[in-house]
Amino acid sequence: MRKGPAPFLALAPMQDVTDLPFWRLLARHGGPDIYWTEYFRVHSTSTLEKWILESIEKNPTGRPAIAQLIGNDPAALVKAARELQEMPVAAVDLNLGCPAPVVYRKCAGGGLLREPKRVDAILGAMRDALTTVRFTVKTRIGFDDPAEFETFLPIFAKHGLDLLTVHGRTVKEMYRTEVHYDYIARAVGAVGCPVVANGNVHSPSRAAEVLRTTGAQGLMIGRGCIRNPWLFGQIRDHLAGRPTRLPRGREVLAYVSELYEETQPKENFRERLQVEKMKKYMNFVGVGVDAGGQFLHRIRRVETRDGFFAVCRDFLDHDEAMPLEPIAPNGASIK
Repeated sequence: MRKGPAPFLALAPMQDVTDLPFWRLLARHGGPDIYWTEYFRVHSTSTLEKWILESIEKNPTGRPAIAQLIGNDPAALVKAARELQEMPVAAVDLNLGCPAPVVYRKCAGGGLLREPKRVDAILGAMRDALTTVRFTVKTRIGFDDPAEFETFLPIFAKHGLDLLTVHGRTVKEMYRTEVHYDYIARAVGAVGCPVVANGNVHSPSRAAEVLRTTGAQGLMIGRGCIRNPWLFGQIRDHLAGRPTRLPRGREVLAYVSELYEETQPKENFRERLQVEKMKKYMNFVGVGVDAGGQFLHRIRRVETRDGFFAVCRDFLDHDEAMPLEPIAPNGASIK
């Protein structure tokens, strides 16, 4: 899964974002060392979603892919895992962290963190099933209390995971609170496998700080690389002691144009729907554009491609360097 002494960088699985077009775009800007797929929804009658399989089968990045599953039925998860290990994946990953209410209310994703015994049974079944690829888990630190993490650490250690990714918030905290990096550090010392730190890694300096404070062997980045596709390369430069290059406004504008072109459907294209889709990405990009929020205020009101790019040009058609870090209302980067 990784070679060499440097910490490895992973793309977080983000539903309806980390698809094949987004992988292709990230790879052109440096990209991570490992790509996670969107999660396959697994239940008793499910089949593996074709559009997610396409990311695996047509992986354009030249780097390993890890297939993620979400569900709560041990037999169904085992069946899906066995199918996936016959495909070109480095590992199969179980999602124990999705905080979306529509997911956790069905006792899947982060909802499983309310049932340690069921997690124990699922991990055991999947560990036995995966014989030719690695078995990994992505988790949060509890459902509504970080103290719950202490219950899960021996369960993770028991099943000989090959990698554990820890998002340092509870399910109920969603993305609203500070990340509890101290709990990630506890995992590093307790589970007996490499640990990847996840949560609010939005800049090269934050990346170095998280690695230092947690002792994690790698970092997983999600929202930060939607806003800044250069982030993986910037982190590598920063950790190697090289100067970190910031993109200019027009480069960011070119990235937004690439994002529009790459993610538009090849069939049944409808401009209004594509503009609405771009607004989803701009919710992440916009917090790094201006402190006053005018970029997002205007973007959310456009309905056409021309209107969308007119707003983008107003804010990005310049040659000033852009850190693309979240900007506080006072204009300072959020550390």
